[in-house]
Amino acid sequence: MARREIEEAVEKLLESRLEAEGIELVDVEYVRERNWILRIFIDKEGGVDLSDCQAVSEKAGALLDEEDLIPDNYMLEVSSPGLDRVLKKDKDFIRYTGSDVDVKLFAPLEGTKVKSFTAKLLGLSEEGALLLEMEDGGKTSVDRDKISQVRLHFSF
Repeated sequence: MARREIEEAVEKLLESRLEAEGIELVDVEYVRERNWILRIFIDKEGGVDLSDCQAVSEKAGALLDEEDLIPDNYMLEVSSPGLDRVLKKDKDFIRYTGSDVDVKLFAPLEGTKVKSFTAKLLGLSEEGALLLEMEDGGKTSVDRDKISQVRLHFSF
């Protein structure tokens, strides 16, 4: 199974089970660093703590062992997505409409040399593009296939 297929299978396996317990499955990453790592990012109203991460780790570990979805040896990590969480899904973009986001692109914006910037998220177009208000007040639309990453902007 390919990396993306594993991430999708894990998400499908866990999402409804976690939602039933009031926990949102924010993201799943299956990456090779030194070893294979399966990262599960969770959140809930009021935020998650260490006991939430431990409970999800135990539950996810048991389910993953039972289903035997991942052929390789891997380490399981469960954590909060953090204050500068990555936004990937439609529900993320809708939930954080009005928030400042840091956007990284695969290639510069048309007519500029800008590949990363901070903007206000205005929502999604009907086609699924991000609607953004730039720092100069101008509004733009960026297709998601041109975006490398979107994170909530965190300033101190």
